[in-house]
Amino acid sequence: DCGEGTQIALRKADLGWKGIDSIFVSHMHSDHLTGLPGLLMLSSQVDRTEPLHIYGPSLLEEYIESSRRILDMFINYEIVFHSVDGKSVLFEDDEVVIKSFPLIHTKPCYAYSMTEKPRPGIFSVEKAESFNVPKGPMWGRLQRGEDVVLDSGVTVRSCDVVGDKRKGLKFAYVTDTMYFDELADFAFESDILMIEGMFTHDLAETAHQKKHMTALEAAAVAKDSMSRNAYLMHYSPRYADFELKYLLKDARGVCERMHLAKDGMRVDLKHDD
Repeated sequence: DCGEGTQIALRKADLGWKGIDSIFVSHMHSDHLTGLPGLLMLSSQVDRTEPLHIYGPSLLEEYIESSRRILDMFINYEIVFHSVDGKSVLFEDDEVVIKSFPLIHTKPCYAYSMTEKPRPGIFSVEKAESFNVPKGPMWGRLQRGEDVVLDSGVTVRSCDVVGDKRKGLKFAYVTDTMYFDELADFAFESDILMIEGMFTHDLAETAHQKKHMTALEAAAVAKDSMSRNAYLMHYSPRYADFELKYLLKDARGVCERMHLAKDGMRVDLKHDD
């Protein structure tokens, strides 16, 4: 999402504009997209030449084009718009796959996940040496999943010296939605789950009327999805900073792996192995 203040947040995080190649917008509410026109204009000022891919509901393209026309925006690079509609694979390459998932809100709204593809297993030097595989190019071929034939005529299979593929990391972003059971399936085994927890449990009726979730419901998603860590976000403005602890208390009553997301917070994703 690209709400108001995105440029300031990027600057504080020391992140360059040119490094952004894709933007994913969840839905057409102002707090999730009003920072987009400014970011598009700024990207022109830093001599961007690479295309910028923007994913979101179909109306987002109209919003962008209207902003360009009304504001007379100078854009010197290509903007490629991708209309999101339902559950789909939005992007895939050799390393990651990015998916969308429809939510239940007052407007069409989508969650997004980015999953790293399984990584190669660990190469066993000890096993390679036990098969008398000479160190060098053959080791590299085995690590890439290829079988090799030794000078002796013996075939050494990659699976003989390389362990099972290792699970990749997963990040899921879920905001502006009512609770429903399928959320846990979408967020399954996320290493980081960013999820809205807008209200405390005593305001559950208000949350449901507005098609939002309580912190307790967000924690249920984190627990059922077996996410490694989950971060509450999108708090109702009725809560002052010192009152956010009540949201966390509700959430941790269900799942101890819940945390409060804060502006400027940095979380590093790391593999277990």
